[in-house]
Amino acid sequence: MNIKIKESVQDLAYFGGSKLLSEPKSTSSLVQPDYDNFLQYSKQFFNRQFYTNNGVLVQLLEKRLAEFHQAEFCITVCSGFWALALAMTSLAIKGKQEIIMPSLTYRRMADIAAWACLKPRFCEVDPQTLAVSSNTVSACINDQTALVLAVHPIVNCCDIEGIVQLGVEHEIPVLFDSVESMYESENIGKVGKFGDAECFSMHASKLLNGFEGGYITTNDSKLTHKLKRLRTFGFEGPDNCTIPGGLNAKLNEVHAAMALANLDVIEQVVVDNKKRYMQYRKQLSRIPSIRLLEFDEKYKTSYKNIVVELLEDWSLDRNKTVALLNGENILARVYYYPPLHQKPMSYPFVPATLKDTDQISSRFMLLPCGDFVTTDDIDDIVELLAFIHVKQDEIKKNIERKEDINHTN
Repeated sequence: MNIKIKESVQDLAYFGGSKLLSEPKSTSSLVQPDYDNFLQYSKQFFNRQFYTNNGVLVQLLEKRLAEFHQAEFCITVCSGFWALALAMTSLAIKGKQEIIMPSLTYRRMADIAAWACLKPRFCEVDPQTLAVSSNTVSACINDQTALVLAVHPIVNCCDIEGIVQLGVEHEIPVLFDSVESMYESENIGKVGKFGDAECFSMHASKLLNGFEGGYITTNDSKLTHKLKRLRTFGFEGPDNCTIPGGLNAKLNEVHAAMALANLDVIEQVVVDNKKRYMQYRKQLSRIPSIRLLEFDEKYKTSYKNIVVELLEDWSLDRNKTVALLNGENILARVYYYPPLHQKPMSYPFVPATLKDTDQISSRFMLLPCGDFVTTDDIDDIVELLAFIHVKQDEIKKNIERKEDINHTN
């Protein structure tokens, strides 16, 4: 049973009070499929004693995901990280150095680019949608641009049509990072068939849980052939190395079994996500200092992630707000902070002045969602946020007092 909403600031767990939620609630999806269905898939590779290296379940998963995304081809790999790395190395124009990407994105994205021997050039995002656009990308294109990495934000999509057209006009390949957009659609169709390729993750935190894993979709047969060799040491046939730069990035059969079992129930997962999203939207509407980043419901959407902006009259620091929530077993997270252009790097990158990104990077956070979050949990989370808002001046004084004591000690 949850310990209900606080009566005083000292009741907050940050200051030594009892935690609001008895169990931690995270921002990860953590969807669990039907166990018997997962076992039925697993028996197919177990009975064959064929556990990896393009097994029967990997082939089935690739076929189903290509159909799901309405793409010609799907190539599975061991993680979303290596999906991005292999796609970058395969698509970047040889002899050119720079990759355009948003600064407000995954904390290791610039590291992946550096591994692919590319120099990050960071672009702005729209302050309202947190997405890159053809305008923000266009401002960064130059004669050293080898690749455009168009990252979909955690909620909704970036400017797919505009960025694809930009790539065509400048003859620059476009790679979409669609890790958070596996289910999304736009007016031009379903995510997964745009640009030169798109990358996805099957980490347990994502919409499609394969324990771990990733995949790339594309309509390019030559790129598909290259990626399939790169993920298996560069081999084509037994011990026949036909391409340099290959590594062991294969997806094994047990991960494919988990992904297939979850793919079977993905429509129900979206229905459940929508219930949680609607509860957040209803409850957060009574706190004017918090803006929910709403899903575009004109097209199919997953309703998975809950992203909020703390507005001007929410005077408590965003990072401190997250710390307060974490103390209550509400495992809220900051939204891609710090932005990449602010981080020290040990490899070449293009220094950038990004005023919009700097301004918004301290205002957004993710709230708990996914399979283990109930509507009652959401009511408690929002009620606590309302309490924090009312008491924020007193909370700030108590935080300062606590930090002074810790510093003195």
